[in-house]
Amino acid sequence: MSGPTQQYDWGSISGDEPAERTRPERMPVPAHVSSDIGLLILRIVVGGVFAAHGAQKVFGLLGGPGIDATADALAGAGFEAFALPLAWVLGVGQLVLGVALVIGVLTPFVAAGLLATKIAAIVLAIGPAGPTVPLFAADGPNSLELDLLLGGGAAALVFAGAGRIALDAGRTYQRRPLPWAVLALVLGVGVALLVLFVLRR
Repeated sequence: MSGPTQQYDWGSISGDEPAERTRPERMPVPAHVSSDIGLLILRIVVGGVFAAHGAQKVFGLLGGPGIDATADALAGAGFEAFALPLAWVLGVGQLVLGVALVIGVLTPFVAAGLLATKIAAIVLAIGPAGPTVPLFAADGPNSLELDLLLGGGAAALVFAGAGRIALDAGRTYQRRPLPWAVLALVLGVGVALLVLFVLRR
């Protein structure tokens, strides 16, 4: 015997509900303490590495190349016309989005933006004539292994969200993750395609 049908609740952007709404109609965030801790660890590692890469590109910290060398590398990859502005966007984007991922704000969209950078990097590394870099770090420098791991971690966070140990806790895109994840993924892939096929000239 089935119970009464529960009305689907889209929620609000802020996660707040009017006082007159009954709590039993509001679907809870689908998470547990263990998964919250796991997602926090994933956010800290993935976001922290992205932020460190951004600091390397923008400020030359941690043995990084700095903005001029980053622009030269992008020019060598085929982005001659937009090398310098793209270097700034890439460096600042990785730094800011990496920090945002760690603290857990706008997580699906932040993770999708970081995923876009790795989609572009992997496509460029593979190239039309086959991979130009080794797959594993043990086989040589600049391998695909780190890009795949960071891209996979970002993709996982697009769909899994930040968990409840985050500023995103209770937001609509956390309580209804799938449609927002699909939207964020479409935007991220769109950005990667824009960079690869419009700015690369």
